[in-house]
Amino acid sequence: MTEHLDGAVIPTGFDVPVEPLRRAAHYTGASGSIAEARAFAAHFVDQLRIEWCAAVDERACGEVLLVVSELVTNADRHSNGPYILELEGTDASVTVSVYDSSDALPLRFPKDPQRIGRHGLEIVHAVAAEVTAERVPVGKRVRAVVALARR
Repeated sequence: MTEHLDGAVIPTGFDVPVEPLRRAAHYTGASGSIAEARAFAAHFVDQLRIEWCAAVDERACGEVLLVVSELVTNADRHSNGPYILELEGTDASVTVSVYDSSDALPLRFPKDPQRIGRHGLEIVHAVAAEVTAERVPVGKRVRAVVALARR
Protein backbone atom coordinates (compact mmCIF):
# COMPACT_ATOMS: atom_id res chain seq x y z
CA MET A 1 0.00 0.00 0.00
CA THR A 2 1.21 3.48 -0.79
CA GLU A 3 -0.01 6.71 0.77
CA HIS A 4 0.06 10.06 -0.99
CA LEU A 5 0.71 13.09 1.21
CA ASP A 6 0.85 16.50 -0.45
CA GLY A 7 2.16 14.97 -3.66
CA ALA A 8 4.80 12.85 -1.92
CA VAL A 9 4.64 9.07 -2.21
CA ILE A 10 5.26 7.36 1.11
CA PRO A 11 5.67 3.56 1.04
CA THR A 12 4.05 2.03 4.11
CA GLY A 13 5.57 -1.44 3.78
CA PHE A 14 2.21 -3.22 3.76
CA ASP A 15 2.19 -3.87 0.03
CA VAL A 16 4.57 -6.81 0.35
CA PRO A 17 2.70 -10.11 -0.08
CA VAL A 18 2.79 -12.35 2.97
CA GLU A 19 3.61 -15.99 2.32
CA PRO A 20 1.59 -18.69 4.06
CA LEU A 21 3.31 -20.84 6.64
CA ARG A 22 4.46 -24.01 4.89
CA ARG A 23 5.96 -27.21 6.27
CA ALA A 24 6.41 -30.70 4.86
CA ALA A 25 7.47 -34.06 6.26
CA HIS A 26 8.39 -37.36 4.64
CA TYR A 27 7.24 -40.69 6.08
CA THR A 28 8.33 -44.22 5.19
CA GLY A 29 5.24 -45.92 6.52
CA ALA A 30 7.14 -47.47 9.41
CA SER A 31 5.25 -48.18 12.61
CA GLY A 32 4.37 -44.92 14.33
CA SER A 33 4.30 -42.80 11.16
CA ILE A 34 0.66 -41.80 11.57
CA ALA A 35 1.24 -40.66 15.15
CA GLU A 36 4.34 -38.74 14.01
CA ALA A 37 2.27 -37.02 11.31
CA ARG A 38 -0.34 -35.97 13.89
CA ALA A 39 2.40 -34.59 16.17
CA PHE A 40 3.91 -32.73 13.20
CA ALA A 41 0.49 -31.23 12.42
CA ALA A 42 -0.09 -30.23 16.06
CA HIS A 43 3.27 -28.44 16.09
CA PHE A 44 2.34 -26.73 12.81
CA VAL A 45 -0.93 -25.45 14.29
CA ASP A 46 0.99 -24.07 17.29
CA GLN A 47 3.38 -22.29 14.89
CA LEU A 48 0.40 -20.88 13.02
CA ARG A 49 -1.00 -19.48 16.27
CA ILE A 50 2.35 -17.83 17.08
CA GLU A 51 3.59 -16.69 13.66
CA TRP A 52 0.25 -15.76 12.07
CA CYS A 53 -1.63 -14.92 15.29
CA ALA A 54 -4.24 -17.32 13.95
CA ALA A 55 -7.23 -17.88 16.19
CA VAL A 56 -7.23 -21.67 16.10
CA ASP A 57 -9.70 -23.02 18.63
CA GLU A 58 -9.83 -26.62 19.82
CA ARG A 59 -12.47 -27.51 17.23
CA ALA A 60 -10.35 -26.28 14.31
CA CYS A 61 -7.20 -27.89 15.71
CA GLY A 62 -9.06 -31.18 16.14
CA GLU A 63 -10.36 -30.99 12.57
CA VAL A 64 -6.86 -30.42 11.18
CA LEU A 65 -5.51 -33.39 13.16
CA LEU A 66 -8.45 -35.55 12.07
CA VAL A 67 -7.90 -34.71 8.39
CA VAL A 68 -4.17 -35.41 8.73
CA SER A 69 -4.91 -38.76 10.41
CA GLU A 70 -7.38 -39.84 7.75
CA LEU A 71 -5.31 -38.78 4.72
CA VAL A 72 -2.03 -40.16 6.09
CA THR A 73 -3.72 -43.41 7.10
CA ASN A 74 -5.07 -43.78 3.56
CA ALA A 75 -1.61 -43.14 2.08
CA ASP A 76 -0.08 -45.59 4.55
CA ARG A 77 -2.57 -48.34 3.69
CA HIS A 78 -2.98 -47.88 -0.04
CA SER A 79 0.37 -46.77 -1.45
CA ASN A 80 3.42 -48.82 -2.33
CA GLY A 81 5.99 -46.64 -0.71
CA PRO A 82 6.73 -43.51 1.22
CA TYR A 83 4.42 -40.51 1.39
CA ILE A 84 4.73 -36.80 2.03
CA LEU A 85 2.56 -34.64 4.28
CA GLU A 86 2.51 -30.97 3.29
CA LEU A 87 0.80 -28.31 5.41
CA GLU A 88 0.10 -24.73 4.39
CA GLY A 89 -1.67 -22.28 6.66
CA THR A 90 -2.83 -18.73 7.14
CA ASP A 91 -5.05 -17.09 9.71
CA ALA A 92 -8.08 -18.33 7.73
CA SER A 93 -7.34 -21.96 6.82
CA VAL A 94 -4.98 -24.92 6.82
CA THR A 95 -4.44 -26.92 3.64
CA VAL A 96 -3.44 -30.53 4.20
CA SER A 97 -1.88 -32.29 1.19
CA VAL A 98 -0.68 -35.87 1.14
CA TYR A 99 1.37 -37.21 -1.76
CA ASP A 100 1.87 -40.94 -2.23
CA SER A 101 3.14 -43.35 -4.88
CA SER A 102 -0.19 -44.90 -5.87
CA ASP A 103 -1.94 -43.36 -8.87
CA ALA A 104 -5.32 -44.85 -7.85
CA LEU A 105 -7.57 -41.97 -6.81
CA PRO A 106 -9.41 -42.51 -3.52
CA LEU A 107 -13.06 -43.50 -3.56
CA ARG A 108 -15.67 -41.78 -1.45
CA PHE A 109 -18.34 -44.30 -0.59
CA PRO A 110 -21.95 -43.28 0.03
CA LYS A 111 -23.03 -42.94 3.64
CA ASP A 112 -23.77 -46.32 5.11
CA PRO A 113 -23.92 -46.75 8.89
CA GLN A 114 -23.82 -50.54 8.42
CA ARG A 115 -20.45 -50.47 6.62
CA ILE A 116 -17.44 -51.25 8.78
CA GLY A 117 -14.50 -49.07 7.79
CA ARG A 118 -13.93 -47.03 4.64
CA HIS A 119 -15.41 -43.88 6.20
CA GLY A 120 -12.18 -41.83 5.95
CA LEU A 121 -13.03 -39.67 2.95
CA GLU A 122 -16.59 -39.30 4.20
CA ILE A 123 -15.18 -37.84 7.41
CA VAL A 124 -12.72 -35.59 5.55
CA HIS A 125 -15.51 -34.24 3.34
CA ALA A 126 -17.64 -33.57 6.44
CA VAL A 127 -15.04 -31.33 8.11
CA ALA A 128 -13.13 -29.80 5.18
CA ALA A 129 -14.27 -26.80 3.15
CA GLU A 130 -12.75 -28.34 0.00
CA VAL A 131 -11.35 -31.76 -0.91
CA THR A 132 -9.55 -32.65 -4.15
CA ALA A 133 -7.60 -35.63 -5.45
CA GLU A 134 -5.41 -35.60 -8.54
CA ARG A 135 -2.75 -37.68 -10.19
CA VAL A 136 0.76 -36.24 -10.11
CA PRO A 137 3.92 -37.57 -11.80
CA VAL A 138 4.89 -39.65 -8.77
CA GLY A 139 1.40 -40.95 -7.90
CA LYS A 140 -1.35 -38.80 -6.46
CA ARG A 141 -2.05 -35.84 -4.22
CA VAL A 142 -5.08 -35.65 -1.94
CA ARG A 143 -5.72 -32.15 -0.64
CA ALA A 144 -8.19 -30.87 1.97
CA VAL A 145 -8.72 -27.29 3.11
CA VAL A 146 -9.84 -26.85 6.71
CA ALA A 147 -11.36 -23.45 7.52
CA LEU A 148 -10.30 -22.10 10.90
CA ALA A 149 -13.43 -20.00 11.40
CA ARG A 150 -16.87 -21.55 11.82
CA ARG A 151 -18.61 -22.11 8.51
